[in-house]
Amino acid sequence: MMKNIIYTVLVLCLGMMVFFGSKAYTHAKAYEVSTASLVKQMSAKKLAEFQLKELAETVSLGLYKNGKKKKFEILRKEVQQHKIKSKTYALYALLPLMGILGSYMLLSLQAFTFFGAMGALITLIFGLITPIMMVTIHKEVEYLGDVVLSFESKGVIGSISKLFENGDVVVAVVILLFSVLVPFVKTLSLLFVSVFMESKFAHSIVKFFKMIGKWSMVDVFVVATFLVYLTANKGDVSRAEVEVGLYFFLAYVIVSMLVSLSADRMLHRLKA
Repeated sequence: MMKNIIYTVLVLCLGMMVFFGSKAYTHAKAYEVSTASLVKQMSAKKLAEFQLKELAETVSLGLYKNGKKKKFEILRKEVQQHKIKSKTYALYALLPLMGILGSYMLLSLQAFTFFGAMGALITLIFGLITPIMMVTIHKEVEYLGDVVLSFESKGVIGSISKLFENGDVVVAVVILLFSVLVPFVKTLSLLFVSVFMESKFAHSIVKFFKMIGKWSMVDVFVVATFLVYLTANKGDVSRAEVEVGLYFFLAYVIVSMLVSLSADRMLHRLKA
């Protein structure tokens, strides 16, 4: 009876991760779109128009109202709201994951490996599809203020595609292999072993599973390399802002390492 209650709670935790992860993704994309709209208002041309209207409002002693000022402030607030909500929902999505990891003492190694692998898979998917970094190139221009020269929001999947388009095949292949393919294979191997651990085929993939496990720290290395590559000086990059996709991906790295240890213990016990 107690075991069924625990399983029900863990299933609910997985459902909450999907629900709040989807919310975080939605607001992260909305943050990306609203920021792009705000950046358009900060081009040299738009800022020059804005300054002229500000001057006209001052000279006319308030008879002429600069309507763009209010629109600009509304857009700025919208950007801030989406930013806060994306991080809040990401936190809500990761809290149930803590509950799943905390169930280690209450479950068998097989059950913990299964639920942990499911949690890792969810965080991996959101980590790959959600933006992980926002990069802006801007310059202070006299009389105009802070002019944005370039803006780009980057996610793992989108960046891989763009790297291929730009001819950076080596970097694209490395990121595709170690940030997408290897994590998926490793996580699916964990799920397979946890479900079919007593089958002969499951035991035949133990060596493969251990080989995949050796690549755990490569995930961390690739993320670090990825961030350095994205923030490399390509025309005075002024600011690089981390987005919630990176939190999901780092959560995946940590959880997959813990679940790998659990699966390894489970397989050793069966082999003994």
